[in-house]
Amino acid sequence: MSVMHVGLVGDVGGTNARFALVDQERKVRYPKTYPAKDFASLDDAVCAYMKDTAGRKRPTRAAIAVAGPVVDGEIEFTNLDWQVSEADLVANCDFEAVKLLNDFAAQALAAPRLEPENLHRIGAVERGAPDGAIAVLGPGTGFGVAALARSGGRDTPLPSEGGHGGFAPFDEVEDQILDRLRVEHGGRVSIERVLSGPGLVSLYRALGEIEGAPATAVEPSAVVEAAEAGDRLAGLALDRFCAILGGVAGDLALTFGARGGVFIAGGIAPRLIERLEAGDFRARFEAKGRLADYVRDIPTQVITHPYTALLGAARALAELERVTL
Repeated sequence: MSVMHVGLVGDVGGTNARFALVDQERKVRYPKTYPAKDFASLDDAVCAYMKDTAGRKRPTRAAIAVAGPVVDGEIEFTNLDWQVSEADLVANCDFEAVKLLNDFAAQALAAPRLEPENLHRIGAVERGAPDGAIAVLGPGTGFGVAALARSGGRDTPLPSEGGHGGFAPFDEVEDQILDRLRVEHGGRVSIERVLSGPGLVSLYRALGEIEGAPATAVEPSAVVEAAEAGDRLAGLALDRFCAILGGVAGDLALTFGARGGVFIAGGIAPRLIERLEAGDFRARFEAKGRLADYVRDIPTQVITHPYTALLGAARALAELERVTL
C-alpha cells in the first residue's frame, strides 16, 4: 500500500535548502538537502525536490521555513539573493496553499517535541517551567532567534530578528574585538557579525591581531579543524565564541522570559559540544548581575536533530490544513 503524502515541508537558509514530505501520520519522510547556490530561486529548488521525490503524486500544500523575516507572506532572504512569496509558490509550483515561516520560529515549534536523544544538556539544570516560554537561538550562516509562548496547551511561535541586535562586549578582550569589528563593518556590530560562520572567522582574525599571532584560516570549518588539531589561536577563538554564545543566550532568556528553557540550534553548536561543556558558556549564561538567580534555574540544551526546522514546519503545515480545509 502506497503512502499518502499530505504536504511538503522545507527549511531554506543561506547555505542549504532542505525539503521533505509529510505523510498522513504527520511523519517527515524522504528528507533531502540541496546547496542553495545551485538554484536561481526557491521555486526552482522546490520543483527539483518534487521531481526527484514526489513524482506525479504531488502534495497540494507546503510549509517552508526560511532564513529571514516573513512579512505579509513574503521574504527577501538576509543571506541569499532570493525574493519569495507564498502567492508565487502557489502559482509556480501548483500548490493550493503555502505557508512561509521564519526558520527559527519553526525550530521553536519543534523544540518541545524533540526526543531526549536529540538534545544535549549543557549545565546541571534538567527541566524548566512546564508552561514557561522557551527561546531558540543559534549560529549558522547567520544567527537565528525565536521564542515559543506556551499557555493552556497551545504553542505560539514568536519569530524575531534578534540576531541583528547589537553585540555587547563582556570584558576588555571583547572591547578590543568590538573595536576591530567596527572598523571591519564600518560602524555598528550586530550579534550575527560575531556568532555565525563568517563571524567566527572575524573573531579569529581579531584575536590574531590582539595576540600578535598569524590568522591563516579563511573558512569557519578551517578554524574548527585547526582548533581540533591543537592550534592555540583557533582554540582561543572557539572558546571565546562559546563564551559569547553563552552570554547572548542568557540575555535572550531574560528578554523572552524563557523559564521553560533555552535551546541552541544551528549547524555550528553540535560540533562544539565539548567546548560548550568545558568552557565558559554556562558561566556567561548565568552572569547576569542582579538577575543571576533568575537565569540559574533555566536549562540550556543543544539541539542535535539534523532536521529540526522540518519538524517545526510540519506543525505549521497541520495548522495550515486546519485553516484551508
